[in-house]
Amino acid sequence: MMHTELIDQEDLRERLVALGFSVPSGATAEQACEYAVTGLCPERALALRRMVEDILAGSATVLPAVREAISRTLLPALVPRP
Repeated sequence: MMHTELIDQEDLRERLVALGFSVPSGATAEQACEYAVTGLCPERALALRRMVEDILAGSATVLPAVREAISRTLLPALVPRP
């Protein structure tokens, strides 16, 4: 039987915490993304961009709430500014 990785709210929070972002336990995906983009510096933005690329390009199943939070909060914050 094949086992597929599932990325849910808690997994997203754990990934953000592993990158050094302060995200409280029990945060929703949307809240976790909001914590991550608050006071974002270039180094952290790069780490966050790599994490988002890994999640979206990987073979894991991303729950709709997580995908929506990434699209709504993280991706706009990671767009390079002129």
